[in-house]
Amino acid sequence: MSSAAGAAGPAGPAARIGWAAGGVLAPVLLWEGYKFAGPESGVSLAGMPLLPRTSDLAMPHIWTMLARLAEPVTSAAGAVPLWAAVLQAAAFTLGIAALGWLIGVVVGTGLAMVMQRFRSAGSALLPWIILSQTVPLIAIAPLVRRWGSQLEIGSFTWENWMSVAVIASYLAFFPVAIGALRGFSSPQGNHLDLMYSYAVGWWRSFLFLRLPASIPFLLPALRLAAANAVIGAVVAEVSIGLKGGIGRMIVEYAAAAGGDPGKPWAPIFGAVLLGLAAVAATTVLGLFLHG
Repeated sequence: MSSAAGAAGPAGPAARIGWAAGGVLAPVLLWEGYKFAGPESGVSLAGMPLLPRTSDLAMPHIWTMLARLAEPVTSAAGAVPLWAAVLQAAAFTLGIAALGWLIGVVVGTGLAMVMQRFRSAGSALLPWIILSQTVPLIAIAPLVRRWGSQLEIGSFTWENWMSVAVIASYLAFFPVAIGALRGFSSPQGNHLDLMYSYAVGWWRSFLFLRLPASIPFLLPALRLAAANAVIGAVVAEVSIGLKGGIGRMIVEYAAAAGGDPGKPWAPIFGAVLLGLAAVAATTVLGLFLHG
């Protein structure tokens, strides 16, 4: 048994790396395969397009997109490489998304604590928490911006990036609230009875029993919240019109698709990299929590 486990042990990381590489390679093969075999005019049914066109203008090759990253953003003298502009925009959006994630974690954890402590609060809040995620971001983003601009606290001025952070936190708090609530309610009854028998109050019981027991539920919720915060930040940048981030870059570069088909895909790659970085950061945080 031990020899079999030892043989299977080293294969674990290799298998995970193989699956990760396959997950990256599969979309590339599907893209190039459809471009090679698909009709140039696409596929339509009763005048409704079902599959995209495969022309180089509408569907450039993967290597065309990657090669465009190494070229300057524009033909102007001194223009920075496209990859540098994308990384700068991604870093700007990542900072806002990180703030939104942090706010979402604090709000979601606080709501979960209230709902776990008071059953009536859970019955009252949980339906509204679920319903909150049915409101489209594109509808509430302008409202958040308008409400924020009306805040007047001394010399404080509400900036557009603050509205984007609020929208990001709006998406991030939901998985944290649900995951934390499940985690805080996960301890076994005999463990809770032992705490009660020693007259341990709710706060100490929460810190030494409920909170440690919630970590397996919290870690997936934190990763999902990180991805949601990135999505919320990108969509909010588009809706509000905040310049400097990936969302606005996607809109601006889309106008160049007619003469520069590889350029609009650069910020999309940046958005993918942004999501991977956010999830990787929460994975590292999970290692510390497990430790």
